[in-house]
Parts: sequence; structure tokens; C-alpha cells
Amino acid sequence: MATKGNTSLHKGIPVIKDAFVVIVKTEWNAHIINKLEAGCKKVFKENNVSFKVLTVPGAVEIPFAVKQHYTYSETVPDAYITLGTVIRGDTPHFDYVCKTITDGVLQLNLTLDVPVIFGVLTVENEQQAIERIGGKHGHKGEEAAVTAIKMIALNRKLR
Repeated sequence: MATKGNTSLHKGIPVIKDAFVVIVKTEWNAHIINKLEAGCKKVFKENNVSFKVLTVPGAVEIPFAVKQHYTYSETVPDAYITLGTVIRGDTPHFDYVCKTITDGVLQLNLTLDVPVIFGVLTVENEQQAIERIGGKHGHKGEEAAVTAIKMIALNRKLR
């Protein structure tokens, strides 16, 4: 069972200057993804963080888009946020997609010089996703944005 979110996450958000984040989101489950994205944007606007959004067809394509952007973009961001929603169906496809996206984001975090925030919901049903976009389990889009800000500050401190 999921917790109700990190209730202390919004405390102690560091002030960072000139931060830029790329949000990579899927087209699948747009009615959920758009609310995750809106949560990210809200936090970024409140904290003067600039951002760009890239859209990919599905969750499996997210790591590719992050890697390509990092490799070929003229402007490397301070962090990436991955947004997707994978809802269990009647086949093992759910398990493969969840493992692929999780492993992909892990690999990116181990190889890139900037953090890649895991904002992909992996849920049993649509109701669980709705509970995570402003319902009883908090707002995972906002949490991803706060995590990105905190990781940018940490990365800058460690460099």
C-alpha cells in the first residue's frame, strides 16, 4: 500500500538560480499525465525554475528521449523529470513496461551528470492514478518537481 506521500517534501525547498528542467511525458493516459505535468509546472513557476516539455508515444520511449536530448541538445538541463502512467491490464505487458522504464531511468541516473526524476505512476487501476494527482496520496507531479529542485541543489553542491 502506498503512503500518503512525503508530507515534509515541500518543506525546505532550496532557492536555486537559473535552473532548467526538461519534463519528458507520454501520450498514454493523457488525462492523468496532463495533471502530473500541471503539478510540475505549478511548483516550477512558484520557484522560478524554467522548463521544457517533450512528449513521447509511451513510457518505454522515455529513457530514449532523455538520452537523446542530453546527448544532442545545445542546452543540457539541470534535471529531467519522467512522467507516465502504466495501468495494469490483463496481460504481463504491465510488468515488462514497468521494469523497462524503471531500469531505463536507473541507467540514466548512473550515466548522466544530471538527475533523472522518476515520476511514472505504476498502478493497478485508474482510480489509484487519480488518487496520486491531487487525491489522498498527494500530487506526484508536484512531488517530482520538488524532488528535481532538491536534486539540482544537491548536484550543484557536490560539483
